[in-house]
Amino acid sequence: MSSMKNLLHILALTALAFFACAMPALAQDAKDYPAKPIRFIVPYPPGGGTDVVARILSEPLAAVLGQPIIIDNRGGAGGSLGTELAAKSAPDGYTILFTLSSHTINPRLYANLPFDTERDFTAVSLAALSPQILVANPSVPANNIRELIALAKREPGKLNFASVGTGSPAHIAGELFKLKTGVDMVHVPYKGGGPAIADTLGGQVQLAIVTLPAAIQYVKAGRLKALAIASDTRSAAAPDIPTIAETVPDCVVNSWYGALAPAKTSPAIVAKLQAAFAKVLAMPDVKEKLFAQGAEAKSSTSTEFAARIHDELKEWEYVIREAKIKVE
Repeated sequence: MSSMKNLLHILALTALAFFACAMPALAQDAKDYPAKPIRFIVPYPPGGGTDVVARILSEPLAAVLGQPIIIDNRGGAGGSLGTELAAKSAPDGYTILFTLSSHTINPRLYANLPFDTERDFTAVSLAALSPQILVANPSVPANNIRELIALAKREPGKLNFASVGTGSPAHIAGELFKLKTGVDMVHVPYKGGGPAIADTLGGQVQLAIVTLPAAIQYVKAGRLKALAIASDTRSAAAPDIPTIAETVPDCVVNSWYGALAPAKTSPAIVAKLQAAFAKVLAMPDVKEKLFAQGAEAKSSTSTEFAARIHDELKEWEYVIREAKIKVE
């Protein structure tokens, strides 16, 4: 019994010694970090929304952190190629994944992805919200969500809605709307917001769900009717447009951009990166640049961002299963 007590005492002292050594090391990591340029992997091609937001943030983040931010576009496989590369990078704070809300949709859409969305990443910070808007051709006899639901129930299967592609946040928003209201509308996928809007303007499709910047100019010109946005709150860029959730509770798809580090990145380094994001996203000029792109600056703690990802993975699993969404 005495020898067992001695062993436990030795183990306890060893653990204390380990943590005593580890804590200064973690603090030292953060003190010296960053000591070289930081690579932001954007898992989509140049010119898209994720790339644009990353580049808006890169210069002020570099100024705050004292090292250049290098944007590395690694598009392909719906964002999976770049995401896998980030997941398998060294957890030293010098490779960061900068991605969008498809990050929580793709794992429920594609089988056998070469990474785990939660296990292989540490959330750093949310960066911006980019609302999806539901618009209608002026010929559609509905001016708000309540009227649209009534119309769709009178004419099941006759209304269709365009999105930027199968499994996109816009498509998820449309399918969630159908599930919450019990209406029958047909999804028409396009390869981008431009073609989706063009056919909605021309009447080939009656409705479209796209990002706010893709449609707002046509709404202001009276060429499209804005019915609602899919976010949980109204957009500062268009405060007069209601949310779907104001009529259909919990019908919310928040499109976002954010940063994640490879799993096992030092908590002290993650905290330093998160603080840098918070500082940059509070800058008026950064807010204005994001606003011009239809995005709203929005930082978060690492814990808040991780919780959002966890909740969305469960929510989109339900929507994709119930709506029987399949990718070709």
